[in-house]
Amino acid sequence: MAIHAQWKKSSYFGGGEGNDRVEIARVHPHIAIRDSKAPSRAALTFPTGAFVTFVEALKTADVRSAGMR
Repeated sequence: MAIHAQWKKSSYFGGGEGNDRVEIARVHPHIAIRDSKAPSRAALTFPTGAFVTFVEALKTADVRSAGMR
């Protein structure tokens, strides 16, 4: 199912070729996330509160030491 929303590319992206990004959109009361290289494919949606908690946890954690990249 396509999500019709105003998508915004993330300001952070990984190494490599430098084009590994996600896009996010507000779809009240959720946040949708999709792969910027494949925008017509499926998007993941999360309740806004859960997404905010997730992002805040990433800001305070050393993600690399947890083996996540």
